[in-house]
Amino acid sequence: MSAIIAKINQEQMKPESATFNVGDAVRVHTRVVEGDKERVQVYSGIVIGRKGTLLNESFTVRRISYGEGVERVFALHSPRVTKVEVETQGSARRSKLTYLRQRKGKQAMAVRPKKTR
Repeated sequence: MSAIIAKINQEQMKPESATFNVGDAVRVHTRVVEGDKERVQVYSGIVIGRKGTLLNESFTVRRISYGEGVERVFALHSPRVTKVEVETQGSARRSKLTYLRQRKGKQAMAVRPKKTR
């Protein structure tokens, strides 16, 4: 039974998933259907958390829009998510960056850049 479930999960997963971590600034391209038209909408922000495994994996992106913090959760293997681009890599020492919720202004999006050697 578990072999059948594993095969179904493998078919549903995207073969090329972007490699990004918590703290990275990303641009998520999502497919939006309005009536009979379909377009791609870009949501950019900082990844503040990832959870789940395999097919159930999701990630949370936070951005500041008109002075308000907005968070959106995306399923990594969803057919609505067309592409995830990494703008800048950030260095985070935690698995969840929920402390950014209490910060104001530029500090709310402040994540140390990743050091390159």
